[in-house]
Amino acid sequence: MELYPFSALLARMKYITRWGLMRSSRPESLSEHTAETAILAHTLGMISQSIFGTSVRPETLAVAALYHDASEILTGDMPTPVKYKNETLRSAYKEVEAEAAHTLGALLPDALRDTMSGCLSGKALQKHEAVLLKAADRLSALIKCIEEANSGNREFEGARRQQLAALHAMHCPEADYFLEHMLPCYDWTLDELSAGKPQR
Repeated sequence: MELYPFSALLARMKYITRWGLMRSSRPESLSEHTAETAILAHTLGMISQSIFGTSVRPETLAVAALYHDASEILTGDMPTPVKYKNETLRSAYKEVEAEAAHTLGALLPDALRDTMSGCLSGKALQKHEAVLLKAADRLSALIKCIEEANSGNREFEGARRQQLAALHAMHCPEADYFLEHMLPCYDWTLDELSAGKPQR
């Protein structure tokens, strides 16, 4: 009987901690980041479709987001300052990610590999959907920075400025809409969120 360890290996995302160089008030696992990015990607897809009238596929975006960092199960979470230090390192890391995605895909039954390869590589997405996934990824990082700041941790101030600047530089209407209409709510208390408005 043939066994396929793909799903069991992906389940180990919960053991991979992000922000390795940063002092966090609460550690964030790759599994948490993946789930949040999927929710954000789906939301951006719905904003794109319903508010801006595009033909993006929110469900496809959400699925792609679930697998967007799957290769880190094999590579670990490379700190951003290292990953993007120069073009040589950026290119080398992309090659490592592609090889890791191929290795993961090989752990599936043959009948599933073609379909899953598009999810693992991001090639299942249309051009604007790929932009929205990147925006969702950045929004997840920005939200982590906000949560750390709200916990009194100044460690993430630089990362917060960096992520916000990168989001603005994308000139992505859906991300701009989220930043204006949804992101401020991440500073609210539970009572304020439940009431649907700030109480200050």
